[in-house]
Amino acid sequence: MARTIGKLISCAIFLLLFTAVCAAQETDTERHAASDVIKQIQELERSLNVPSMVAQLTAPDKNRDEVIARVQELMNTELLPMADWITRHPEIGFTETQAVAKLTSYLRAHDFDVTVGVAGLPTAFIATYKHGTPGPNLGVILEYDALRGTQGPFHGDQHSAQGPVGMAAAVAISEFLTRTHTPGTVTVYGTPGEEMMPPDAKTVMWNAGVFKGADVIVRSHSLMVTTRPAPGFGTCCMNIDGVKYTFSGAPAHELTAWDGRNALEAVIKLFDNIDAIRASMRPEARIEGIITEGGAAPNVVPDKTVADFYIRYPDSVYLDQITEMVNNAARAAALATGTKVRIDHYGSQRDGISIATLSELDFAYMKQFGATGIIPEPDKPQGYEETGSVSSQIPGIEVTAKSSNFSNHTYGMLADATTEVGHSGFMIDAETEAAILYDFATHPELRSAVKTEFTRIQELFAEYQRDLQKAYPQPTVPEPK
Repeated sequence: MARTIGKLISCAIFLLLFTAVCAAQETDTERHAASDVIKQIQELERSLNVPSMVAQLTAPDKNRDEVIARVQELMNTELLPMADWITRHPEIGFTETQAVAKLTSYLRAHDFDVTVGVAGLPTAFIATYKHGTPGPNLGVILEYDALRGTQGPFHGDQHSAQGPVGMAAAVAISEFLTRTHTPGTVTVYGTPGEEMMPPDAKTVMWNAGVFKGADVIVRSHSLMVTTRPAPGFGTCCMNIDGVKYTFSGAPAHELTAWDGRNALEAVIKLFDNIDAIRASMRPEARIEGIITEGGAAPNVVPDKTVADFYIRYPDSVYLDQITEMVNNAARAAALATGTKVRIDHYGSQRDGISIATLSELDFAYMKQFGATGIIPEPDKPQGYEETGSVSSQIPGIEVTAKSSNFSNHTYGMLADATTEVGHSGFMIDAETEAAILYDFATHPELRSAVKTEFTRIQELFAEYQRDLQKAYPQPTVPEPK
């Protein structure tokens, strides 16, 4: 009877996974263009038999229970209070000195060698377990930056807990490796400024070789639901180009404005031009901008203005077209107002890779540990960090147990960070991260399946990009007669 129930559960999990893969990408154009790629992902998932493997890995295990008990002890006695402290002392990206001091001090006290200021970023760090041995290199990403708000920095995304959560898992699993003489080591990555560009910290750190040698990476992130991604490629928040437009004019007295050239009019014209071309863009596009400099005084024609934009689309191929359209809108604004414009492409975020071997294991553990707000069907494919630089190159998972009754980037999520709903979600995140790292360290069949799935989806991503190039033809516009 138990075996029959297990088979039924495995079949149900597979059907949910299969359904998610069928609707893998975000737009109809992507799904149509990538139909063959999606079929190949389906075949890959069938061959791996993920539900059966997940059922075996999440069965009772005394050693894993001991690791989880240690996570609970660390969270209850030290790390949940630390998360609350960071919540109440928010620091925006690349200035998180207090948070970094607390996190690194804790890691040093638990037998990690810490280097702060890696990749030229003052608040980035790497911490390596002193007693690690040759074997799987288990990576843990910590984040700790606050959002920028009109009322000052605030942890409306609960990044304040991601450091303590990750450290609970890292310390518990490193102690297990030493206690049981299990081959392997643990590396912790402190990644600042997740909410800011430039620079995109994880990409800078990747290019500097900071993540070199990691075999798997886990991180957490707060949500108002408990979910996991489908296998494939994508990002939580669409592909992004960060672009800054600086307009240069000439000053003059406002009463003789014709003696100058108004850079404020130019930046306003940029916004008008973008509105004019929205109808020529696919509806999934998002173009969000603010004016960061608009002039100094009402009686002086502004000779310099700056607008900062995030330009988004679900895939990077069509995003390139949109970004060029916005760039042309800026050039036209400058031409129309007699000013000049400098265009700075200062940052980008691109697709990462998600794999079912880790996401389904993650989901099973979150449910086992008591997560609430469960969404049964897998979400769209997305890498475990938003830049794509790391999650497209190293397999990993973002653990997302419900930790708030409010959506991200809100004061409601901030308030929940120090209450029961927040603490409960953070505990489940830490337990789940530790359980996944335990399985990866102790089960070579999981490591093999992760490598097989990740490598194959990497190969299919290149094919997907080629297919999309054919899906977005640009119209030919004739010369006027």
